Amino acid sequence: MRPLLFRRGGGDAEAAHRWTLDKLGAIDRSARLRAATARAMRPVDDPVTLFGVEFANRVGLAAGMAKNGEALRAWRPLGFGFAEIGTVTWRAQPGNPRPRLFRLPRSQALINRMGFNNYGTAALVRKLQTYASDAKTLQREVGMPIGISLGKSKITPLEDAVGDYVSSLLAVRDFASYVAVNVSSPNTPGLRSLQDKGFLRELLDALRAEASDVPLLVKIAPELTHSAIDDVLDVCRESGAAGLIATNTTTGRDGVEPSERRVAEESGGLSGRPLTELSRQKVAYLRSQVGSDLPIIGVGGIGSADDAARMVDAGADLVQIYSGLVFSGPTLVRAAAARLAEGSR
Repeated sequence: MRPLLFRRGGGDAEAAHRWTLDKLGAIDRSARLRAATARAMRPVDDPVTLFGVEFANRVGLAAGMAKNGEALRAWRPLGFGFAEIGTVTWRAQPGNPRPRLFRLPRSQALINRMGFNNYGTAALVRKLQTYASDAKTLQREVGMPIGISLGKSKITPLEDAVGDYVSSLLAVRDFASYVAVNVSSPNTPGLRSLQDKGFLRELLDALRAEASDVPLLVKIAPELTHSAIDDVLDVCRESGAAGLIATNTTTGRDGVEPSERRVAEESGGLSGRPLTELSRQKVAYLRSQVGSDLPIIGVGGIGSADDAARMVDAGADLVQIYSGLVFSGPTLVRAAAARLAEGSR
């Protein structure tokens, strides 16, 4: 199927992405298709509870695939133990001009400069209301927890970013098993400056004040130095963050195959195989600093069950996959979940 999918839309990766979501939407709408998918994929049951949330297994769908909450009933039959939807912003926005998503098959990598394209928080809430009335019933309906990733609207000035995030949180908090605070995407101008200690403290304090009992997780960039990570950790501890997600995409291009250097000149965040070791190193450093105090979700370059196991060995409690699906297919999900379940026994 992969060669056919890669040719879709004249080779446009975003066209293939949309086609895939449309097909997953059919699974979402049909109990018969969901049952057939589950029989074929054999989802792993390996419950684990972190920050008060019970995950069906340790392998989740990373943010970026289902930005507007698409196909929520389809992800568990495919084998996932949780899904993170978004990144969603307070204001609807089209994102950056197309083309904005590029494949590097030999490097098993993607470059994206999507720019938080989404229909806005209000539209996401309307979508979630078609499934359930709150987070607990949503989790029962789709068979697993749903995290929601929040970002800053592009037109919102940095000095107003806190209010932008808070508005989104107030809208989605009743539906979120947890909220990911995305301050690390490279595709929204100035966003990464919100990882600075002063900005981040103001943001997390404001979000914590309105979050009720929704866990807040902070997603960091792979380029952060150890001293910058230490600052983030200080703020997370002081502001009551429930955990960390490491890492977002990278602006670097190390690990790209020489034959794909030309494509790699496209601007945007790099994900996939070249990020495997860098993300693992960041997770390992985070774990060395926080001990058992904060859960960590490891994401970046997980393209095999071995990659997932090494990420957990480095200190991650859960892992997330997105680019790996493109190059390894959905059987990766079961393989990774089964490997992690075996290791947890």
